Amino acid sequence: MNSPIIVPLDANYERSMILANSFNPELCRLKVGNQLFTSTGPRVVDELCSLGYEVFLDLKFHDIPNTVFEAVRSASELGVWMINIHISGGSNMLKHAKKALDSYDNPPLLIGVTMLTSLSNEDVNEIGIADISNSVINLAKLAKEHDLDGVVCSPQEVPKIKKLLGDDFIAVTPGIRPQLTDDDQTRVLTPKEALKNGSDYLVIGRPITASQNPLKSLKEILRDINL
Repeated sequence: MNSPIIVPLDANYERSMILANSFNPELCRLKVGNQLFTSTGPRVVDELCSLGYEVFLDLKFHDIPNTVFEAVRSASELGVWMINIHISGGSNMLKHAKKALDSYDNPPLLIGVTMLTSLSNEDVNEIGIADISNSVINLAKLAKEHDLDGVVCSPQEVPKIKKLLGDDFIAVTPGIRPQLTDDDQTRVLTPKEALKNGSDYLVIGRPITASQNPLKSLKEILRDINL
């Protein structure tokens, strides 16, 4: 599939399945996050996979190493395409997460979360981080050292990550907006800008899912990026 777009299903089960059935696995991948998974459980992943979708299970595991090991292994049993963990859990946690995939012939991609794209420098200053960009780069380096497949980061940080860690190190970028919007994302770019920066996958939510015609909005974005 050529489409780089991942559509997050941040809604209840009924609405999420309506969206999934209105799209096409050739047009996008789908993301199941905390809200949907907590309210519905693994069955929504099974149903999305049965529709032919590659599913990004976005639960951002961050716990003691053994707990993350078991969580990653359980997530892998669901047959998902991608799993993510918080890199800030540290080296031992990252090692255990990677080890959990050793027994699979075709394991899901394991992606590390750097810093949430809703955070600004002012926000991270409150928790003792001086500069958000430097922190993202340091976390990305740690993920690479432990053989993760890539990172979740702002599209603004992708060029430096790719330069330092290689083009094959995957960059999944939330904070993608076709036009400027007033919401909770602070480090954003348009789809075209993000792809030009080197983003591999674009997480695009509300511009698609909150529109009056989600399928039309998805197709318009694809046309805009020449797909």
